[in-house]
Amino acid sequence: MEAIQHTVARNLVKLRKSRNLTLEQTSELTGVSKAMLAQIENQKSNPTVTTLWKIANGLQVSFTTFLKEEEQPIRKLNIKDLNLITDSDDKYLVYPFFAYHPEKKFEVYVVDLLPGCSHPLETEPLKMHPGEEYLIMKEGTITVNLNGAQYEVSEGDALQFSGTIPHGYFNHSNEKASYFMVMYYPEDGSHQL
Repeated sequence: MEAIQHTVARNLVKLRKSRNLTLEQTSELTGVSKAMLAQIENQKSNPTVTTLWKIANGLQVSFTTFLKEEEQPIRKLNIKDLNLITDSDDKYLVYPFFAYHPEKKFEVYVVDLLPGCSHPLETEPLKMHPGEEYLIMKEGTITVNLNGAQYEVSEGDALQFSGTIPHGYFNHSNEKASYFMVMYYPEDGSHQL
């Protein structure tokens, strides 16, 4: 498995060049500084989940476009071997199992919310993105805010909603919560909000 910095850098450069975009144009589209984009491309920075979402939304691609490794006919993965991505003060942990592929139109990962996690942070607006989310609780309990409505989701529960609905995830408990996430993109991967 490639190091996360190398994978993200390779995929970002490939995507940017395929669209004939300069770093400055990419910065304008994504809201991520030209300096940060250059650091990511040169493997000098490991971007947060929020930064990857900004780039993905600005370029209208899926989140895991940047995590995609070379295709293999059979893949067996272990969570210990995955390239962990963190956010929200290192309390929001994302383990990307299967990256988006245009023929499959979905991506799969496991998310851990440590005690007290708020994603996005309480000071930030709720998140929005293209596609649909399918959340299946593995352990613990979280609260999902869907445009102001609160849904408590516990072990064995599942929740499905459109990514275009403003949403956030909160672990108000004293224990880690963990869930499986399937992101489905009904279009071709070039998403519009």
